[in-house]
Amino acid sequence: MKTRLTFVLIMILGILITGCEQKEQKIEEVKIDLVNDEFPEAKQEVIDTFVGIAQSIKDGDIDKLISYHAYGPKFTEFKNGEPRNGAEANEIHERNVFGSVTEVVKFDANDLQVAVYGDVANVTFHSDFHLKFGEDLVVVHDQITLLFVKTNKGWKLVHEHHSHLNKEENI
Repeated sequence: MKTRLTFVLIMILGILITGCEQKEQKIEEVKIDLVNDEFPEAKQEVIDTFVGIAQSIKDGDIDKLISYHAYGPKFTEFKNGEPRNGAEANEIHERNVFGSVTEVVKFDANDLQVAVYGDVANVTFHSDFHLKFGEDLVVVHDQITLLFVKTNKGWKLVHEHHSHLNKEENI
């Protein structure tokens, strides 16, 4: 009797193990290629954010412009060949410059490229900005890089780089 009970228990255990093995689902691992994948939905979100930044400048809504930045200890900016500055200097500069614009005559971002790397995006373009400060017209032909990070409040600027574009015929 003891042998029969042992045999039955081994058979039940074998059936249970076999049944469990058959029910195992193979989970297919999705590989993400951060360098080559396009992330089209995120790319469109970044483009929409960039359009919002441009519109805030055209509207003269400086607080809205500032809201697109993720100011903090990691924020950096390069401009005009000067040493790097941080969040506080950038905000002061943005408020002073864009707060003084009386008219946006032209605000084109030529050769725009948006590259998304998961929760980080890089936007590069050649600016063709024609801004009026009172009666003075200022034309800005720069190479610009904007680095965005996806946050729970949307895509936010964490780095800006502006340098003069030497070949204006490329604009």
